[in-house]
Amino acid sequence: MSAPSPLITTAFTAHSTADEVVEGTDLSGTRAIVTGATSGIGVETARSLARAGADVTLAVRNPEAGARVAQDLTATTGNGDIHVAHLDLADQSTVNRFLAGWNGPLHLLINNAGIMATPELRTAEGWELQFATNHLGHFALALGLHHALAAGAAERGGSRIVALSSAGHMFSPVDFDDIHFHRRPYDPLIAYGQSKTAVILFAVEATRRWAGDGITANAVNPGGIATGLQRHFPQELHDQFARLEATGAFAYKTVQQGAATTLVAAVAPEFAHTGGHYLDDAREAHTVPDDADPTENPHAVKQWALDPAAAEKLWAVSADLLRIAA
Repeated sequence: MSAPSPLITTAFTAHSTADEVVEGTDLSGTRAIVTGATSGIGVETARSLARAGADVTLAVRNPEAGARVAQDLTATTGNGDIHVAHLDLADQSTVNRFLAGWNGPLHLLINNAGIMATPELRTAEGWELQFATNHLGHFALALGLHHALAAGAAERGGSRIVALSSAGHMFSPVDFDDIHFHRRPYDPLIAYGQSKTAVILFAVEATRRWAGDGITANAVNPGGIATGLQRHFPQELHDQFARLEATGAFAYKTVQQGAATTLVAAVAPEFAHTGGHYLDDAREAHTVPDDADPTENPHAVKQWALDPAAAEKLWAVSADLLRIAA
């Protein structure tokens, strides 16, 4: 039996910033899409890409807010190649319009947008909102951009997808028997965990299917950042984080630090031609059993999120829900 491959590391750490990751990197001619780029780490991800010279499209639910961010990014980076396009990941009609409006190659797709621990809400199709937003919307977007990513890979020797997950994936695998909580009681954190496990499984299967086209996908955990994403947190979860912070097992990051692992997956040479990984604190995370305690393993990835069989099944289920030929 062969020994497992060593985990991929980089020169960066939990304290590194996104700007430090891109320092010295010339992204001139690189076309990037960042979803959810009107707040939090999405803004800083786009800012660092712009600072390195990339042509960045902000794919956002609120185009007016996107225009304000684009103006700020141009002012702070001197990069005028910042564009805004409407995209609501929970509304497939806007995904389709975004795809219809995209022309030419794509080199970086940053699936950054997400929602967390919401009350029980559903899309027009009846899909649970967190799964629909965090996974299905991005899945449809990536499939629709496959040819653009392949064209970008042909130009540059590779293109990359970065999918934002979370340590919250440890709360739940994908429950293929009841993904949308039609039979089981709705739990906002279980629904969130399921959606973030799906994000990692997408990276596993996308790499398996598309590596031959020069496309690789990796999932990242940005770490704990105090943003509006936590507005639906129950108080007990806030209390749990406070206890972990007091023991040194957890520390909040700045927004620039939170965007750093995304930029590692997007531009670091160590991840140029390898995918299907889960990154935490700027390096590949170690794997723990499915029954591992999340509070004791906040920087690990559970086995269920890297399971190739589950990844292949999720792809088929997702394509069927979206009625997309995959």
